[in-house]
Amino acid sequence: MDHNYKFVQNSKCEYFPCHKVKDNEKFNCLFCYCPLYMLKDKCGGNFVYSSGIKDCSKCVIPHSSGGYEYIMDKMEQVIRIGSERD
Repeated sequence: MDHNYKFVQNSKCEYFPCHKVKDNEKFNCLFCYCPLYMLKDKCGGNFVYSSGIKDCSKCVIPHSSGGYEYIMDKMEQVIRIGSERD
């Protein structure tokens, strides 16, 4: 069974690919903006903080094989944070 919903590629995007990868054919654009950004240092990605801003430019988790599963495994944390009241 194919799982085509896990992979989208927009090679016509002016930023494609937005991260350096070995194989552009496998570059997944599904999570163009990573939904794990809000997890700060708990996202598990390769990031640094520069002047208080999270820089994810060296992280390819959302764009790689297995990235869909990785993100879906962490979405419960994202939902919990999003549903917290002030």
